[in-house]
Amino acid sequence: MTESVDPIVDPRSAVMTFHTFASERNRTRFLSAGPSDGPLMLFLHGWPGIGLMWRAQLEAFSADGWHCVAPDMRGYGGSSAPDATDAYRIEEIVADMVELQDHLGGEPAVLVGHDWGSIVAGALASHEPDRVRGVVLVSWAYFPGSNALTNLVRLVDRNVYPYDEYPDGQWDYYRQYTTHFDEAVTDLNADVPASLASIFRAGDPQAVGSPSPSAAVSRNGGRFGSARRAPAVEPDRSIWSDEDFDALVCAFEAGGFHGPCAWYANDEANIVFARAARDGGRLSMPVLFVNGDWDLICSIEGNAQGDPMRQTCTSLTLTSLPAGHWLPQERSDELVGAIRAWLSASGLTRAE
Repeated sequence: MTESVDPIVDPRSAVMTFHTFASERNRTRFLSAGPSDGPLMLFLHGWPGIGLMWRAQLEAFSADGWHCVAPDMRGYGGSSAPDATDAYRIEEIVADMVELQDHLGGEPAVLVGHDWGSIVAGALASHEPDRVRGVVLVSWAYFPGSNALTNLVRLVDRNVYPYDEYPDGQWDYYRQYTTHFDEAVTDLNADVPASLASIFRAGDPQAVGSPSPSAAVSRNGGRFGSARRAPAVEPDRSIWSDEDFDALVCAFEAGGFHGPCAWYANDEANIVFARAARDGGRLSMPVLFVNGDWDLICSIEGNAQGDPMRQTCTSLTLTSLPAGHWLPQERSDELVGAIRAWLSASGLTRAE
């Protein structure tokens, strides 16, 4: 196993350094900030991100004395991007994080996940609870039976998504990956900057209670319809700075969307893996879920989406912020404050 240290990409943040850790089975590039002997906090991004999305949180918690690490997850950025779809099973990605944690010293960590990163955090905590002091789930609830499409559809709010019109509810975009995977990837790759700019948009409170555009992907013939490419739109500066958005675009122009989208294509294997979790997937460590009030896909307010999490997390704290799905960037300071308050209330201070 080897590690290399790369020059800092962005001189605006002297606290962060880039590293690449390689084992026989995988390569993981990660951002590190804070004292190397501080308690470990792992930040796990989701689709379609890179570790740099956690900039604000890395800077804040490293200043508090935490050793903060944000990897590019498998298929993203500078990390391994296998061609095989089954290489993106949650079991494989959990193994990546176990190797990384061992490389960092093997001490139990606080996990902070967003979107699919929350899924990895929950899976790591349920299979390897001795490695985890606490879990923060942002914008995606914990599903002990896995987040497979069949499990998500059972929890759809049929007041917003009548079955005869929206059989998969807001998860119709997920269905597209299982039925037209190559087309979905090709459309996203057609214009990478435009695809990313169209995806990363701040939440709209006026849209709450109405069907999400994600519910009409199949009906429209794909995420971008007959155009088969994203419309030209300026990046939302409330989410990404110009410099960080350029880094995101570079990462996806180099690696494309195949790996990131392959995370959606392993439901059967992910269900089997979830069934092998300890104690039926129950999480006994402190768990914080941070909901985005204006998140049209993943909000747990007014629907049953959070019920499996409530039933299997024995020390669960729920909070919400006025944001859409990209909460770590839309409400970066408020998220830091919510996590700090939860760490204090849960006894998860910097010292073990």
